[in-house]
Amino acid sequence: MKSAYELAMERLEKQAPTRSLTAAQKTAIAELEAAAKAKIAEQELFLKGQIDKALAAGKYEDAAQHEQQLAHEIRRANEECEAKKEKVRAQR
Repeated sequence: MKSAYELAMERLEKQAPTRSLTAAQKTAIAELEAAAKAKIAEQELFLKGQIDKALAAGKYEDAAQHEQQLAHEIRRANEECEAKKEKVRAQR
């Protein structure tokens, strides 16, 4: 007798079958993720420095603006990475 989880996974597999990736696709995806992480780290270093400077100067509005910019940059880098990874996955 199969569990509800196993039955649900079988139905899901029928609706959207899983595709295996080639070694080249896996490598390309890993490179994209590494590049995105590097971009995020670069932005964090720069903007956290700006946030610290603003806080030290008592410019709390500027610090909040830099924090929002950092969140936006992280979100944008992740979205770009996911879009590029989808293109790689779609290649055959």
